[in-house]
Amino acid sequence: MALLELRGVEKRFGRLTAVKDLNLSVERGAVFGVIGPNGAGKSTLFNLVTGVYRPEAGTVTFDGERIDGKPTFRIARRGVARTFQNLRLFGYLDAVENVLIGEHARLHANPFASLLHTRGERREEAAARDCARELLQFVGLPNSHGQFARNLSYGDQRRLEIARALASDPKLLLLDEPAAGMNPTEKEGLITLIRAIRERGVTVLLIEHDMGVVMRLCERIAVLDYGEKIAEGNGETVRSDPRVVEAYLGAEASA
Repeated sequence: MALLELRGVEKRFGRLTAVKDLNLSVERGAVFGVIGPNGAGKSTLFNLVTGVYRPEAGTVTFDGERIDGKPTFRIARRGVARTFQNLRLFGYLDAVENVLIGEHARLHANPFASLLHTRGERREEAAARDCARELLQFVGLPNSHGQFARNLSYGDQRRLEIARALASDPKLLLLDEPAAGMNPTEKEGLITLIRAIRERGVTVLLIEHDMGVVMRLCERIAVLDYGEKIAEGNGETVRSDPRVVEAYLGAEASA
């Protein structure tokens, strides 16, 4: 059974159909890529999966349960986490504090325990900080403790955002253009990190414009154009599809 499945999903904004009759199936343990030109509906897809948008038609099923129409916090608690195309870190919080924000979905202390600072709450907070430090080590930021997020390099801020998303212990991680703005060395590090995330048992759904990154990471790729899926398959199948060349790859080549 697929971990994530979309069937006949549509999303409209007035007269504009951003996603049209979309069928998509993401298997457990996969790194699945979504590509297409700007305005193709890729970020709308992420917003539909995470509950930011509700579809006008169709169903979104995650881990055997329909999640379309559910609030974002419930979908997050089910095991879906994401990063954003534009960084959304808290610049004047340090790296550990940013990761702790991502852990809130799986913490159990109630407001009274937090107010009274009970032994159980202190124990949970200490464990959460240990987990945050472990995640910073995992994403390659072992020396970022105590540094404001805004003072980190751009590539390290991308890694911090991934650490924060992983802090909720997701089954599915949605990465929205994680390689944007990275230099070649940072991209190599990102590829290694995403492979390590998959080895931890996390399924990855990836939006990315850098075709080198996509082809090296993704076993399966879907191509969107004007909200419709025009192709799906492995890298070689997608690259040789005439519709993809015309809609996306050809445009890239001539840019």
